[in-house]
Amino acid sequence: MVNTSIVIGSTGLVGRLLISNLSNKDMDILAVTRKPIKNIAKNVKSFVIDFSSFLNDNKLPSCDHLYICLGTTIKKAGSQKNFRQVDFEYSLAFAKRAKESGATKISLVSSVGANHKSKNFYLRVKGELEEAIKKIDYEQINIYRPSLLVGTRSESRFLEQFGQKFSIIINLFLWGSLKKYRSIEAQKLSQFISTAKDKRGVNYYYYKDFI
Repeated sequence: MVNTSIVIGSTGLVGRLLISNLSNKDMDILAVTRKPIKNIAKNVKSFVIDFSSFLNDNKLPSCDHLYICLGTTIKKAGSQKNFRQVDFEYSLAFAKRAKESGATKISLVSSVGANHKSKNFYLRVKGELEEAIKKIDYEQINIYRPSLLVGTRSESRFLEQFGQKFSIIINLFLWGSLKKYRSIEAQKLSQFISTAKDKRGVNYYYYKDFI
């Protein structure tokens, strides 16, 4: 039985924390990146690729579980088209490649409010990715829907930094059905993802699960 996990988006806020948490488990981890990762655990291998050319011509190594933590912003991507390429096209392509390489489980970090029919472009793309992945024949599909993620990113995101400062106060007013919109520490989310129990089918997780 293959006991290898592949993490896409492994240098991002959730991805790098997830790798750290997974490295404490008895498994091999392949961190797919655009540039080498320094100071990683012995059971973590950095797999440096050019996303576009790799997905056109290559296959992923054999694996059991694919974790997709890939994401960007429209500002950083430069346009809605480029944003969609990263958040939807790349993520879906990796999901298909991993399935071809033997993966039976997939975990996707999405967003609260994701809906393929949403008028909001960001939430619509996230929802479209969820729907597309559900059509792939995985035995287990875990979809995590956090709200604002609290933590230190490698790149500066002004609006997120601004939101994080006030998130603790805002959280106090979010109860009942609004509780899922509470901000969550990226470390708590990544810890939950790394220890999630095997549960066949499509599983959705929200704030109440992460804490």
